[in-house]
Amino acid sequence: MAHQVEVTEEHYVFKPSLKTKLYAILGIGALLLVLGLFLSKDPAEAEGAEHGGGHGGHSAKVEATHLVASAEEHAAASEGHHEAGAEHHETKYWIKRLYTTLWMNNVYFAGLGIIGLFFVAVQYAAQAGWSVGVQRIALAMGTWIPVAGLLMLALWFVTKHDIFHWTHAYLYQTGGAEFDAIINKKGPFFFWPLKGGSFPVFFIFRMVLFFGLWYWFFSKIRQNMISEDLEGGTSWWYKSRGLSAWFLVFFGASSSIAAWDWVMSIDTHWFSTMFGWYVFASWWVTGLAVITLIAAHLKSAGYLKIVNANHLHDLGKFVFAFSIFWTYIWFSQFLLIYYAHIPEETVYFVERMRNSPYSWIFYFNIIVNFVLPFLLFMTRDAKRHLSTLKLVCPIVIVGHWFDFFNMVTPGVMKHSGGIGFVEIGMFMVFAAVFLLVVLNSLTKLPLWGKNDPMLQESLHHHI
Repeated sequence: MAHQVEVTEEHYVFKPSLKTKLYAILGIGALLLVLGLFLSKDPAEAEGAEHGGGHGGHSAKVEATHLVASAEEHAAASEGHHEAGAEHHETKYWIKRLYTTLWMNNVYFAGLGIIGLFFVAVQYAAQAGWSVGVQRIALAMGTWIPVAGLLMLALWFVTKHDIFHWTHAYLYQTGGAEFDAIINKKGPFFFWPLKGGSFPVFFIFRMVLFFGLWYWFFSKIRQNMISEDLEGGTSWWYKSRGLSAWFLVFFGASSSIAAWDWVMSIDTHWFSTMFGWYVFASWWVTGLAVITLIAAHLKSAGYLKIVNANHLHDLGKFVFAFSIFWTYIWFSQFLLIYYAHIPEETVYFVERMRNSPYSWIFYFNIIVNFVLPFLLFMTRDAKRHLSTLKLVCPIVIVGHWFDFFNMVTPGVMKHSGGIGFVEIGMFMVFAAVFLLVVLNSLTKLPLWGKNDPMLQESLHHHI
């Protein structure tokens, strides 16, 4: 039997110098955002003004897209797309761009909060001992869940008609000029028990239910950890394990439906049965990269003395493995749609592969989210060194931000989207606030549980 190792409890101190840096990032991001909004100009309008109405290059791209996806819609659906274009011109370009990047970033960072809780639940359910030293980093990420939930609800009421085409009542008026038979069939998924085009009771109910229960599970598990620190014993660990098992069942369904609601329904006519898995894979590997990056920086700062190269190796293996898993899901979804060659399915990828500014991001995704993590993390030593972890994890985090950009923006902005000061500034604002919330939460509890039944296993962990 392994001997008992005595360790001293650690508490994280959120230093003013780090807070100042994060506030500086927040301020710079806000300035870039405001500057970007001030300079925003619709590319389609700019091209029209420059060429006097002769949209040569742009028209050729649009024509090519429609040629490949000529049968993508029935007559009624086509009318819906024309009306979507009209809606685009009714809302000022800079406002729609602001709404789009707000929604996309909130979905992205909401996933990081949810994945923090998911990581903790997986460790309990699997009776994992190696992860005691990093569990509370993941738990601190869960503090973002209520922030994201409130922001998601508020943003939906503000941006709904600009982000979600299915919210327009005229699409459900049978016999009307803009009636859309496809969207009308999907109406109950959003509006039940009310009529399509009224208030989306079912959609809002799901949003409130998901965030409410996610936060409830988070609060209960966190409270059990606090009680375990104070009282010791194994009873609180077993309670958390039971809660984690129930959470994982709920998470399996809720995370997929959330992906359908908040991302896939933006392209209302399109659907993929693998989309829930795809969004989860992107959230999961990004969350693992954030946990690993924070752990690496804490280790460099002299914290997490119970974490050694073996624990870092496990974190690195997680990021390495699930970068491959994300690629597997990405390729599986793409290949199924590619060889079926059904226009109403292929249009989703045609818009992203052939149209500027999304085409370069489409291919960049594969390089930054698969090729680089795969090559940089391939060797055993690479996953055990702080310097390599600090290099690769930011690549993964930024890479999957691009992934979410290409999931959301093309369906809202059409050919007028792009990455500029607005998008970069908004990412910096969200990232700074997210880290302020997470690191502040990290100060509220010890960095690891001194009475955790798995602590000794973690201390003797070796691979």
